[in-house]
Amino acid sequence: MDFEPYRGELVAYCYRMLGSYHEAEDLVQETMLRAWKARDRYDSTRASVRTWLYRIATNVCLTALEGRARRPLPSGLGAPSEDPGAPLTPAFDIPWLQPFPDARFDMGARADLRLALVAAMQVLPPRQRAVLVLREVLEFSAAEVATQLGTTATAVNSALQRARAALADVGDVGQVTEPDDPEVRAVIQRYVRAFEAADVPALVRLLTDEAVLEMPPVPLWYRGSRDYGLFMRRVFEMRGTGWRMRDLTANGQPALAAYVPDPGGGHRLHTLQVVTVTGGRVSHNVVFADPGVFEAFDLPEKI
Repeated sequence: MDFEPYRGELVAYCYRMLGSYHEAEDLVQETMLRAWKARDRYDSTRASVRTWLYRIATNVCLTALEGRARRPLPSGLGAPSEDPGAPLTPAFDIPWLQPFPDARFDMGARADLRLALVAAMQVLPPRQRAVLVLREVLEFSAAEVATQLGTTATAVNSALQRARAALADVGDVGQVTEPDDPEVRAVIQRYVRAFEAADVPALVRLLTDEAVLEMPPVPLWYRGSRDYGLFMRRVFEMRGTGWRMRDLTANGQPALAAYVPDPGGGHRLHTLQVVTVTGGRVSHNVVFADPGVFEAFDLPEKI
C-alpha cells in the first residue's frame, strides 16, 4: 500500500490546521506511520485510501492542537502601530503563523492556502477548522467528514455554517489574483526595482491606501501607505541600500527573498516577504525573519 502520492496534499492539510509547515511535516510523518501500522485493518469497501488517510491525519492534528495557542500574525493581535520608529523587539514567546513553501510540492497556485485565510482559520476551534477544510477545500461529503470526526452529518453542517460565518470578513479568496498573472508579475517587478533602488516614493506609489505591513516575530504592524513608506525609509537608513531580491511563491502568492549588503562582501539573507497584490497594487506584505522559515524555503544564506 503506497501512501506517498498523498503526502503533498496531507502536508497542506495539516499546515492549514496547525499554521506551521514544520509541524505539518511531522504530523504527516506520524499519519503515515499510523497508517502503515494499521494497514491490515484497512477496509477498502468502507472508504478510499485517501479518505482513510485524512481520517487519521485529522485525528493526529486534533490531538496536536489540544491545549495549543493559535498561531497569529501581528495584525491578529491588536491595533496597528502609529509610530514607524517604534522599537523592533521580537516576541519569541508567540507561536507565529508560518508561510507555506509552494516549491516543495507540485500543487500549483492554491487560493485556499492564502496567508490571510490560513491566519483567519487559526481563530476557529480546531474541529470547526477541520470541518471547513475537509468540506470546502477538499470537498469531502458531510457524511464522509462525519465519519472522519466521529460525529453526525447534521453536526458537520452546523459546524460548517459557524465556520463560514466566522470567516465572512476574510472575503472571497477566489478573487485574489494568481502570482503568475501578468499584471501581478509587473507589479512585483516594479516593487523589486524600487526596493533594490531604495526608492521609497516609488514603493509608496505601488501600495494601496490601506496597505498593511507586518513583520513576525516583531508584534508591530502598520496600516496605510504613509506609515509603510516611513517604515521603509527607516529600514534603508538602518540597513543601507543596494539590496537584492529573489522571486518565489508562498501560499500561492508572490513572495520575495530580500538580501541585505554584507560588509564582508555579497549579500546575506534578511527576510522572506509574502505579498498580496489587489487591483494592481500591493495591499499586504508579511515579512518573515525566522531562520526556520528560511530553512523551509531552502533559501541560501548568502548570494
